[in-house]
Amino acid sequence: MSKVIRIGTRDSELALWQANTVQQKLEALGYDTLLVPIKSTGDQVLDKPLYELGITGIFTKTLDVAMIKGQIDIAVHSMKDVPTQLPKGIIQVAVLERAITHDILVHKGLNFLNSNDNATIATGSLRRKAQWLHQYPNHHVVDLRGNVNTRLLKLIENDWHGAIFAQAGLERIKLMPKDALVLDWMVPAPAQGAMVVVSNEDDLFCTEAAGKLNHKDSEITTTIEREFLRTLEGGCTAPIGALAEVNDQSVHFKGALFSLDGKQKIEIEKNVPLSKTAKLGQKCAQEVLQKGGETLMKEIRNENSALH
Repeated sequence: MSKVIRIGTRDSELALWQANTVQQKLEALGYDTLLVPIKSTGDQVLDKPLYELGITGIFTKTLDVAMIKGQIDIAVHSMKDVPTQLPKGIIQVAVLERAITHDILVHKGLNFLNSNDNATIATGSLRRKAQWLHQYPNHHVVDLRGNVNTRLLKLIENDWHGAIFAQAGLERIKLMPKDALVLDWMVPAPAQGAMVVVSNEDDLFCTEAAGKLNHKDSEITTTIEREFLRTLEGGCTAPIGALAEVNDQSVHFKGALFSLDGKQKIEIEKNVPLSKTAKLGQKCAQEVLQKGGETLMKEIRNENSALH
């Protein structure tokens, strides 16, 4: 195997952990690899919430450009950061076996949950903010940006009661607090906990090599969730959660759309045979749109336009 596969990655600790995992798996298969860390726009601009930046794929765009320019051969991403529409010429070649999908609350004590006092929770995610306010309407949610390590440090430095993270991310870099509260009521982001590998569609060597890392069930579930997101036209600008799980020969799907303030919630839940999952995400999203989601999405777009 003569070609060295150049693996593009963001340079945060979590992104490097993900890229190293892919590197180890490829090298175990006999491929030569090289890690190429690149700083993304999403990591550089920390003074604005993601949704205010108005850029699709803010954490992936820099790597897309590097791939199109021929500086890297494949890129490894947290799949929830990847736009549902990939740039022309770049294709998804593997979804690795998915980790746990839960969101968790890292906190300084949980007494505030049992009182009527106002509390302050931090997150940079519209989805997490809307669901938290749906559950705790008297709380205040502040914006929190940066990589995992930066966000944990900001929680320590500020007088917030807690901050919301993806469990998988903290576990991967061994920063999961023992007393973290699992938010099993919160619907995760589409493809949360999954890592994806993309490459140039005309690079047959790399698409074949990376394709060997694909985990079929994880590919099926993330495809359904991202279809749901794409049909609702969510991206990172609307509070949308989705989770599909394979149970034996069936798939259980749960999806939800929230208003920005968390007061409105439109959800859908379905069980379908594994053999009938084609366009499941799209069909579920269309049902949500018919149940008031279309009006709600228009309101969200108008509110986002006002923010910009």
